[in-house]
Amino acid sequence: MSPVPLPTLSIFFPMYNEEENIRPAINTARHECELLLESGQIGDYELIVVDDASTDATGKIADELSEAETRVRVVHHPHNRKLGGAIKTGFAAARGDLVLYSDADLPFDMAEVAKALRIQRLYDADIVSAYRMDRTAEGYLRALYTWIYNNMLRVVFGVRIRDVNFSFKLCRKAMFDHLVLQSEGSFIDAELIIRASRMGFRITQFGADYFPRIRGTSTLASPAVIMKIV
Repeated sequence: MSPVPLPTLSIFFPMYNEEENIRPAINTARHECELLLESGQIGDYELIVVDDASTDATGKIADELSEAETRVRVVHHPHNRKLGGAIKTGFAAARGDLVLYSDADLPFDMAEVAKALRIQRLYDADIVSAYRMDRTAEGYLRALYTWIYNNMLRVVFGVRIRDVNFSFKLCRKAMFDHLVLQSEGSFIDAELIIRASRMGFRITQFGADYFPRIRGTSTLASPAVIMKIV
């Protein structure tokens, strides 16, 4: 019997004006993926930057990184499509058997990817979704917003996910042959979980340490974004 081939991994980063974060994000992801290659957990990998029509040097730096490293790819949006549009582009562009996306400010330790891969194999999961074990570093008000939002999704849609909007979801690429996402805004995370759950895909969760942003500015917690989600 021939051995089962190792899965290939795509990690993509939706980015808008992340010139301070792009190099640390790519370098950290590359380092972790090299360790996964050496340990025989993956067969190959790629890193994708989705430049969502940034107005700073994000696009230029992304192109420089791609020219220097064949495993780094860049997709440029001609106009800003917000988080949902960038995530849809990332999933569509990914070539790996498994696809993970992360915010550019690295809200989790990339070493957690190895744990997610083990969980995916153990449970044969279509989605491995991480949740933040402690959100209070962001402030108690945002932690309260998150608690309300997750419970609202549980009541309205019946999804039992502890941290829907956390940008750590390892997904089986083949799932998107059947699952089509529509949201252009920040509801994209909830839409992914809701549609996957209703279609019978296997979803499992694990807790991860959370690291708040130290460089750049997040645009995802403004009142306008929150109202759009609602």
